[in-house]
Amino acid sequence: MTTVGIRGTFFDFVDDPWKHIGNEQAAARFHQDGLMVVTDGIIKTFGPYDKIAAAHPGVEITHIKDRIIVPGFIDGHIHLPQTRVLGAYGEQLLPWLQKWVYPEELKYRDRNYAREGVKRFLDALLASGTTTCQAFTSSSPVSTEELFEEAARRNMRVIAGLTGIDRNAPADFIDTPENFYRDSKRLIAQYHNKGRNLYAITPRFAFGASPDLLRACQRLKHEHPDCWVNTHISENPAECSGVLVEHPDCQDYLGVYEKFDLVGPKFSGGHGVYLSNNEFRRMSKKGAAVVFCPCSNLFLGSGLFRLGRATDPEHRVKMSFGTDVGGGNRFSMISVLDDAYKVGMCNNTLLDGSIDPARKDLAEAERNKLSPYRGFWSITLGGAEGLYIDDKLGNFEPGKEADFVALDPSGGQVAQAWHQSLIADGAGPRTMDEAASMLFAVMMVGDDRCVDETWVMGKRLYKKD
Repeated sequence: MTTVGIRGTFFDFVDDPWKHIGNEQAAARFHQDGLMVVTDGIIKTFGPYDKIAAAHPGVEITHIKDRIIVPGFIDGHIHLPQTRVLGAYGEQLLPWLQKWVYPEELKYRDRNYAREGVKRFLDALLASGTTTCQAFTSSSPVSTEELFEEAARRNMRVIAGLTGIDRNAPADFIDTPENFYRDSKRLIAQYHNKGRNLYAITPRFAFGASPDLLRACQRLKHEHPDCWVNTHISENPAECSGVLVEHPDCQDYLGVYEKFDLVGPKFSGGHGVYLSNNEFRRMSKKGAAVVFCPCSNLFLGSGLFRLGRATDPEHRVKMSFGTDVGGGNRFSMISVLDDAYKVGMCNNTLLDGSIDPARKDLAEAERNKLSPYRGFWSITLGGAEGLYIDDKLGNFEPGKEADFVALDPSGGQVAQAWHQSLIADGAGPRTMDEAASMLFAVMMVGDDRCVDETWVMGKRLYKKD
């Protein structure tokens, strides 16, 4: 066994900040000088340096100075084969898929192209501080194989699966339900729960899925109930209308997935911009999750996700955040928090009564405000809870996997260091409130340049030059 110690300033979460309105600090944990002891990639103990070091004499310690160490970021919704089409101009979802995405994803049938794309994809994640993702691959099994193989070489935790589509895409891109079922069965047997790989049954979206394809997904889920289900839901108005044309016996988008018994724990629907109140309540009751993808929702003009509605304490929906690369134009979960904050503030204004007094709902308006506690919880422990992997990672509890990021709070824009000196007078944070304020500045003023080091299972896989 290999045991190492990591010393530094730590910030993580023990609870959901939305449950502690007015006292969000109760959901967090801060050690100005902390020590995490890791044995074979698993956290053995964690706490104040003086206490933990005394109990573990002789442990080799890496001291990460002048940084804030947080759990590794979790991207709940991202597309591996869209890495190269970031920033494709001028289209909303459906024409954007036809013009840019499907032609690029077709290239991932070639194993050499897929292998290069996977390496670039995972490099970009690690450089952004993302240690775990739930990813769409393509309609070709090759891309799924290459992703799981390369993630295993890096010991990264990945949830992924062959992406099923048999409608509303180019003829050479779609596949049959029979092939999707057969290939998925093989991939599940080969990769699911092998090392840190987890498999998601992945119908791309209901607009691209016939009843036969969804029945194949239903059969897979019944045969492999411990697998995840990853898809899209209610992203774009034209898509939402198209879904009900394709599935006229269903009353709403969620109803399509419910009809085939796919909605429950480990179900993730990306976007959810146009989910009704009733759909949110049904997702809450069934333990399903929605993934908030603000960068993509803004870039493609899809709309404003109702963060305050999803966090309604009476019908709370499990939730992760995602980049949705390449609809999202950045790999950075820090950038996701930046845009999520702005979406939330727009929703706050819509609900505070200043525009339409009839829509006034001050409680929901307040829940749209993304504090640093709510934000960083959402991409660490909250993201893990949304994906049902919080037993494995998400914070620094002993027994969990030692994935973490060392953030340089003065990285990013040239002005960042001067701003942070307002909070901590040129030094590191001394209190939880100072750390939270500095992390908020990372959210809003910083960018990927704030990511200094990324560690996976207690090993450093990325260091900023």
